[in-house]
Amino acid sequence: MQKWHHIFHKSTGLSPYVWVVFYILPFYSIFRSSSMDRWVYGIVMIIMFFACYVLAFKSKGWVVYFWTSVQIIVSITMTLMFGYMYFALFLAFFIGNIQNRGGFFTMYTIHLLTTIVAINYELITRNPVFLSQLPFVLVSIIAVVLLPATTYNRNNQDKLQGQLEDANKRISELVIMEERQRISRDLHDTLGQKLSLIGLKSDLASKLISKNPAQAVVEINDVRQTARSALKEVREMITQMRGIRLEDELVRIRQFLQAAEIEFELEGSPKLTNTSLITENVLSMCIKEAVTNVVKHSGATFCRIGIEPSRTDLVIKVADNGRGIKPANQENKGHGLQGMRERLEFVNGSMEIVQNSGTTIVVKVPTVIRQLEQEGKEE
Repeated sequence: MQKWHHIFHKSTGLSPYVWVVFYILPFYSIFRSSSMDRWVYGIVMIIMFFACYVLAFKSKGWVVYFWTSVQIIVSITMTLMFGYMYFALFLAFFIGNIQNRGGFFTMYTIHLLTTIVAINYELITRNPVFLSQLPFVLVSIIAVVLLPATTYNRNNQDKLQGQLEDANKRISELVIMEERQRISRDLHDTLGQKLSLIGLKSDLASKLISKNPAQAVVEINDVRQTARSALKEVREMITQMRGIRLEDELVRIRQFLQAAEIEFELEGSPKLTNTSLITENVLSMCIKEAVTNVVKHSGATFCRIGIEPSRTDLVIKVADNGRGIKPANQENKGHGLQGMRERLEFVNGSMEIVQNSGTTIVVKVPTVIRQLEQEGKEE
């Protein structure tokens, strides 16, 4: 059972204030009576009901059903003595919060039957106070029937939703863990043997330097070749890992701009040959962020992406004919510009914002991977 002061959701609107009305009404029903004894008895019953109400929310196990039973007795007594049956609404809401399935249906059935019997008795005896509020009584009967089931189902849905979120989070953690283990296994299988070989040959070469220099040179060359072979295998393994290809991202960007009714033009080839996969991933995310800003903030009708590769670096320009970016907003993290700079710093890249008839974002990254690969193919 949840705590009594948590029975309302965070977005409750006016619901707590509606319940306050039902807090006040029993006193009105009691004070209509001319007998002081009935006043005292009624006030005691009200205090007893709300005390049991709070205790039931704070209790666990069979004690919950004990306090609920006391509440039912008080509710029936108030209905028969003063024609006040609205405590049944409090009970209906409370019973809906009982989490045990068997306990819920048991208390729901008892409460529903006792409420109907008490109402029928008041109708048969033609209690004038009760008959004067008959329309509200009919609405209350409907609430007594529907409110527990609605509350019970809502709580179950919230519980299942929480379990689903926990399960999804756990699955994500397991996927990440499995991926890490796979990468660890691949690195171990790829580098373990070769690094051991490098260590052994290095020790051997250090011993042969003074005794047999020619053989030491041979061993050092073997170490060099083994190191380059290991480097090549690591790069191949990284290339095989999943990543965002610029060519695939540009297809989605074209669809995105078309949906936003912005004309799109591509200059250059999206097939990058001298760029590592991790750099291509960063470029894809940066271009996606830049185009998103064009659609959301620029008011542009045209967007051009230019890809300009060279021997030493790769330059990508994202230009639009929109209203431009104010200097005060160029560091605004809301536009994602700071995030783009941080990503580019990771791959030794840079970004520049040029204001012309619109805005042009110039992204530049080095293309050093090809030079290293060519070195690896030597010998």
